[in-house]
Amino acid sequence: MHAIEIDELRKVFRGRRGASVIAVDGLSLRVARGQVFGLLGPNGAGKTTTVEICEGLQTQTSGRVRVLGDEWTHATSQQIRQRIGVSLQDTRFIETQTVRETLTLFRAFFNRGQSVDDAIAAVSLQEKANARVDKLSGGQQQRLAVACALVGDPELLFLDEPTTGLDPQSRRNLWEVVRAFRARGGTVLITTHYMEEAEQICDTVGIVDRGKLIAEGTPRALVRSLGGEHVIEVTGQGLAAQGEQLAAGLPGVTQTRLEGERMTMQVAAPHQVMPLLIKRLDDRGIELTELTTRHTSLEDVFVALTGRHLRDGEAA
Repeated sequence: MHAIEIDELRKVFRGRRGASVIAVDGLSLRVARGQVFGLLGPNGAGKTTTVEICEGLQTQTSGRVRVLGDEWTHATSQQIRQRIGVSLQDTRFIETQTVRETLTLFRAFFNRGQSVDDAIAAVSLQEKANARVDKLSGGQQQRLAVACALVGDPELLFLDEPTTGLDPQSRRNLWEVVRAFRARGGTVLITTHYMEEAEQICDTVGIVDRGKLIAEGTPRALVRSLGGEHVIEVTGQGLAAQGEQLAAGLPGVTQTRLEGERMTMQVAAPHQVMPLLIKRLDDRGIELTELTTRHTSLEDVFVALTGRHLRDGEAA
């Protein structure tokens, strides 16, 4: 059973002078019920457009989208909306209303749902329940948007960049909200730029670039696809010319990438590579300015697939 089924989705925006922009280009995916599915990609990759089509806010140019078993039509739209919750990338509220008044209004849109107090508690806004929206911080307004998505007790929750602007603690609190929603049997489609977020809460991740789905799997499986679960990053004078020679033949090195005077290596066992690498640097007279090790991340997966960084899409 799938909460969302997308087949060959395509969305083209037509410009005033005949120019067109392809936002989504033949994207297909399935979101199983009861899982958190994360869409990752840089700005302009087509994530928000895909989500807005699933939410019924935009119509596709071609392709098929089914949400909770139904396609968006005039006859089914009200039925689908009663079963989903939506937190947009940018939500505008009536600023003179309080948090409680705002949620009371949103609760009135649904035939069933949770209490306003429960929705407020779910996003830890109890102390701001009677505060006006214009007195809330940006992060608190973001949490209010998520509460509005939850107040109808949906089966399927859409979260478009929900933790943007939140401090680290608020971000983790929202992760707990998502985990609790999934534990009750709910399904979540979330877009995010944060690698840690996707790795922490997503059961499955789809990486989107230029309107296409270029990789899909569990975060761990995608990381393992690079062949090494650790990364060594080296910066030093002369690496641009000698980097490939330095990495040649080192044990367990599966990939090497040069970015100017920085070399990044995917490795299976960093403790075996490090002594040999340091000796080679010393033998070649390369002045080492930085040497770090870390676990492979979804950012590394995106760079390996596209040659660009996920956060803002710049060339790697």
